[in-house]
Amino acid sequence: MTPTLALCISLAYVGVLLAVSLWSSHRAGSEEDVFFVAKKSAPWPLVAFGMVGASLSGVTFLSIPGWVRDQEWTYMQMVLGYSIGYLIVASILLPLYYKMGLTSIYSFLGTRFGVEAHKTGSAFFLLSRVVGASFRLFLVALVLEVLVLEPLAGGDVPGSWFAGTTAAILAVIYAYTRRSGMGTVIWTDTLQTACMLLAVVMTVGGILHAGGQGWLDLPTALSDTGMTRIWVTDDWRASNHWLKHILAGMFVTVAMTGLDQDMMQKNLACRSLGDAQKNMGVFTVILVAANLLFLSMGALLWMHAGRIDMALPEATDKLYPLVALGGSLGPALGVAFLVGLLASAFSSADSALTALTTSTCIDLIDTPSKTSEEASRIRKQVHLGLAVLLWLVIVAFNAVNDTSVVAALFTVANYTYGPLLGLFGVGMFTALRPRAKWIPMACVLAPVAGYGLEQALTAWVGFSFGFALLPVNGLLTACGLWFISVRT
Repeated sequence: MTPTLALCISLAYVGVLLAVSLWSSHRAGSEEDVFFVAKKSAPWPLVAFGMVGASLSGVTFLSIPGWVRDQEWTYMQMVLGYSIGYLIVASILLPLYYKMGLTSIYSFLGTRFGVEAHKTGSAFFLLSRVVGASFRLFLVALVLEVLVLEPLAGGDVPGSWFAGTTAAILAVIYAYTRRSGMGTVIWTDTLQTACMLLAVVMTVGGILHAGGQGWLDLPTALSDTGMTRIWVTDDWRASNHWLKHILAGMFVTVAMTGLDQDMMQKNLACRSLGDAQKNMGVFTVILVAANLLFLSMGALLWMHAGRIDMALPEATDKLYPLVALGGSLGPALGVAFLVGLLASAFSSADSALTALTTSTCIDLIDTPSKTSEEASRIRKQVHLGLAVLLWLVIVAFNAVNDTSVVAALFTVANYTYGPLLGLFGVGMFTALRPRAKWIPMACVLAPVAGYGLEQALTAWVGFSFGFALLPVNGLLTACGLWFISVRT
């Protein structure tokens, strides 16, 4: 694919996205309740489908297919845990949020523990989402750099070019979320989810066709890859042991969906609790199917790469771009891949920017206590400021020029969901009354202790919590809150 064609496709996609956002924003309006929760009138089937795109970010789009070589289909153990977690979110957390009439879910912490816990929960979310959203956009920008910027520059890309590209992406996201926020994101994410899944379907279909097979031959083709093992039962110390994966998937979903303003804000935009619960159920089914599709594509990509004697990349997340853009499956797949990649970037960043704005305004600035004119002015300033902050973090990632360091920062950011799990768990299921001034310290120390515990166990006995470290951090937070609680 030539850089000119890639640029034209990108501009065309942005044009379609802006057209959809313009239509939806005029339809929804620009009031504060439209921006935050779409007037609580969002159609739940639309929300369910659009949430899939927000969950399957650029990291998923690029990385899951590559994981199959080393992990096979063991990721489905996590997906099973996700399904259990979504059931918990729908049956326990959503009723709580709707009963309290929340716009920001961290308001619960303020009601239960006081202002310190409220702001601590929000701050942990803001830290994680700023780093996470920036990292996801950074990965996509790196691919665009190879596709467009390097050919245009004739070699190494000047830092100003990369900064300008990421600024343009964030400017587009800011432009189409500025007026209606969640009222627009619900519609644009639906388009972007469709683009992502279409790219995967076209890839699977293209590989089957190249091998002289059709969709009915998919089970046979997958079996022939030898990469479809799901269960790991033989090594309890392994990070992907089945029990660790299921428990981790369950707690990851509860924490990173049920206790995440970004994901819950879409659910709170539904008309009623019943609609939100139906949305969560349908979303779960679609997400499981989507993950199966991604893993199927991964196995077939490795098989296809071997079939055409392609030089295999050292970094597995480069496999999909190399096959899609290499021309062995036709030019249409390259177009579909680029559109899917752009969709994965925009769908995760637009809802993140909206949720970050919501949490900052409601949890930290308390705009509901201000006049409507003042609240609207503050919200627009915060929205712009956060877009600039995301851009600065992405530019900093690029300046580091070491993706392993950046990935480590992303991992550290995910430690922040452990304290949220502990705070909400103690708040909902115990009568503990932690001393308010010590709550921030307990929440900071828990992930530090969790990291130390993981490193010690790995060094001493070769044991790793893997993704299950998140509930461990939640338990450590709960222990800390118990320790600082008032005794009666």
